[in-house]
Amino acid sequence: MEPRADRTSAAMERDAGGRSASALFAGFRALGLFSNDIPHVVRFNALKRRFYVTTCVGKSFHTYDVQKLSLVAVSNSLPQDICCMAADGRLVFAAYGNVFSAFARNKEVVHTFKGHKAEIHLLQPFGDHVISVDTDSILIIWHIYSEEEYLQLTFDKSVFKISAILHPSTYLNKILLGSEQGRLQLWNVKSNKLLYTFPGWKVGVTALQQAPAVDVVAVGLMSGQVIIHNIKFDETLMKFRQDWGPITSISFRTDGHPIMAAGSPCGHIGLWDLEDKKFINQMRNAHSTAIAGLTFLHREPLLVTNGADNALRVWIFDGPTGEGRLLRFRMGHSAPLTKIRYYGQNGQQILSASQDGTLQSFSTIHEKFNKSLGHGLINKKRVKRKGLQNTLSVRLPPITKFAAEEARESDWDGIIACHQGKLSCSTWNYQRSTIGSYFLKPKELKKDDITATAVDITSCGNFAVIGLSSGSVDVYNMQSGIHRGRFGEDQAHKGSVRGVAVDGLNQLTITTGSEGLLKFWNFKNKILIHSMSLDSSPNMMLLHRDSGILGLALDDFSISVLDIETRKTVREFSGHQGQINDMAFSPDGRWLITASMDCSIRTWDLPSGCLIDSFLLDSAPLNVTMSPTGDFLATSHVDHLGIYLWSNISLYSVVSLRPLPTDYVPSVVMLPGTCQTEDVELSEETIEPSDEMIEYDSPEQLNEQLVTLSLLPESRWKNLLNLDVIKKKNKPKEPPKVPKSAPFFIPTVPGLVPRYAAPEQNNDPQQSKVVNLGILAQKSDFFLKLEEGLMNNKYDAALNLLKELGPSAIETELRSLSPEGGGSVEVMQSFLKMIGMMLARKRDFELAQAYLALFLKLHLKMLPSEPKLLEEMTQLSSQVEENWIHLQSLFNQSMCILNYIKSALLQ
Repeated sequence: MEPRADRTSAAMERDAGGRSASALFAGFRALGLFSNDIPHVVRFNALKRRFYVTTCVGKSFHTYDVQKLSLVAVSNSLPQDICCMAADGRLVFAAYGNVFSAFARNKEVVHTFKGHKAEIHLLQPFGDHVISVDTDSILIIWHIYSEEEYLQLTFDKSVFKISAILHPSTYLNKILLGSEQGRLQLWNVKSNKLLYTFPGWKVGVTALQQAPAVDVVAVGLMSGQVIIHNIKFDETLMKFRQDWGPITSISFRTDGHPIMAAGSPCGHIGLWDLEDKKFINQMRNAHSTAIAGLTFLHREPLLVTNGADNALRVWIFDGPTGEGRLLRFRMGHSAPLTKIRYYGQNGQQILSASQDGTLQSFSTIHEKFNKSLGHGLINKKRVKRKGLQNTLSVRLPPITKFAAEEARESDWDGIIACHQGKLSCSTWNYQRSTIGSYFLKPKELKKDDITATAVDITSCGNFAVIGLSSGSVDVYNMQSGIHRGRFGEDQAHKGSVRGVAVDGLNQLTITTGSEGLLKFWNFKNKILIHSMSLDSSPNMMLLHRDSGILGLALDDFSISVLDIETRKTVREFSGHQGQINDMAFSPDGRWLITASMDCSIRTWDLPSGCLIDSFLLDSAPLNVTMSPTGDFLATSHVDHLGIYLWSNISLYSVVSLRPLPTDYVPSVVMLPGTCQTEDVELSEETIEPSDEMIEYDSPEQLNEQLVTLSLLPESRWKNLLNLDVIKKKNKPKEPPKVPKSAPFFIPTVPGLVPRYAAPEQNNDPQQSKVVNLGILAQKSDFFLKLEEGLMNNKYDAALNLLKELGPSAIETELRSLSPEGGGSVEVMQSFLKMIGMMLARKRDFELAQAYLALFLKLHLKMLPSEPKLLEEMTQLSSQVEENWIHLQSLFNQSMCILNYIKSALLQ
């Protein structure tokens, strides 16, 4: 089940001006975060009869179903990182700073408790109360539902600094406190009395755990000892010792086997048999960091563990030796990431390499599709053959750069990676989720100081191109691992190779070196085609294969963009104040997104050559990669273990891509949490219209000198001269037959816009039935407006009426202007003046031409016989000729330029 979104991060991403800190990208959620150094909490749901485990990830916590380790819920974010957690049957308590909150339904905060002065580091649910202890050893008991203090106890830190807390089973109203000084105290919190002080073992207490037996408690010490102690008689029943450092957590099996498990800071778990009082087994390297928490599920042979290595694991004890085997796990990277890239074309998988030496794939859809490709091993066959338990000695160093292609992933390896300080590059198979069988390196090179610095894989998936620190660039076959050639006689560059790229058709190979040269090679015969010098030494290189655009990040913090067809620089950008760590192109090649050590992510628009978006982060971005579908931008950051997704706002909202001013100061954006975020809903009154939100209303005419067309559809004017042909085609073959029983229809007025006819008013019942012949000669609205235009010289009303008519109605109106049709010469003159007004204003240009052409077709025979109309026609002729000569010159100029562009060869 996917978690729903909260509403916390979006509010942080808005600055004082009401504008989002980034106009293009909004924080969506984080991937690959599962656990940290805060101990987990296990709860049992009696209704569903299932166990749930809750782990902390920064400012929120995740709740998983232990049965499948599926994510059930993600809590809303807190203002600060969570420092400790606890839970009872109903609520989850999480402390941050000197405040802690109670969460209901694993999601929302229902109670908040404030009163501590120092940071809270211990929480203990206690019926309808909850106990909190801060680092100053101040203990406060709170009533949960009223959020009021019930009792406060203050301890002297120098004498008794509380380090552990436990409510012993069946001990009503009593709590057991452990201290860093080694003593333990048993308190009755109802009467506020100290019942007993245990002298301890002169070593700090790190963990307290109730044993399955009543009155028996396990005490973990800083020395690595575990003391099984009877607190009723103050007797030590047994002692155990681990040599791995302080005890971090303790748990007991309750499924019939008297086994105790103890965690250590080095990631090992010790298993002790309480009947035989001996050490029976060990689980080495259960986690790569300290065991933060371990819990045996009640009456089940399952052990849940978590650690700061970003892993949550469930172990099952079903073997004869009593050792647990890994049953289920959720695991991310345990060290900061070194490289991330989208894999495939669906935008659903992100490959990531980390300093922990692993290569993993994270799904943007659901966590169940995540998979780990494992650690790189120097000799995988030897490890399998000898069954080495400690593989640290045969693991490869962390991956620094990799390239992937899915074209032939089902046939052979499709990922090539270079490792820190290593000459050979490893191949990986995504489909089999394992390291490949080849290590690609030149056979003749045996120097230890030469390393692989750049890799690329062709779009067909057949060849890998590897650049070395010695300046050599080699080509290998991915299927066989055979060396297939080298660019240049001995070396391609005099300095270290900083980037290699192959175009989409395997025709061109581009390489760049630290000496400041960019070289173009023929991929097939390895011959140098072109070489050009750069303004500064390049830091990295990225090719967008579809568009042939090459991005170069230089050491002077500037960016150069080249066209590989013309081999010329087409754009240059500057503005970053630190080293550029990574670049990414948008899928259409219009945007170049750069990440820099100045903690900024900038988006450059390549067609306009301008900076269109910039925002700051509280941690420097190391990698950026854009989804092939364009919906998400993924980033990784310094000292962060997760991958952070940013949604592309331009896909679902109107975004202004206007250039940012030179004095623009970007705002700091908070990294998204593990829960999907939504925009904060604001009322209409609080939203102030910004310059980006105001819609542009185009004027009817941009300039008086420009010829402007109308917005009417072509059907209103294009066929005015062909109406007689259309009428002949549409003429019915036989007259329509009257239906026997015609239905009743409300009468409408003929026209393009349907209107109901007004009912006839018959006020006078004695009205004569003699027909008034004057009605037959009734003048139309258009006719009356033309008559008004003769007096006031305004024809806008007449033109608007004409625009609303259809072609047949227009022809009827123009035909009725002549004296034979009931009109007059003056009205015809008024119509010609209206056409002249339209031509003079250069508006509705095509309508003026169409109306004038129809007018001449209908009344051409009578025009020469009327001096007034002839004079008006002479003026119109000069106007039409003047406008057309101007337009024709513009058309000829445009046609000439287009023909030149089509026929000329670009050099």
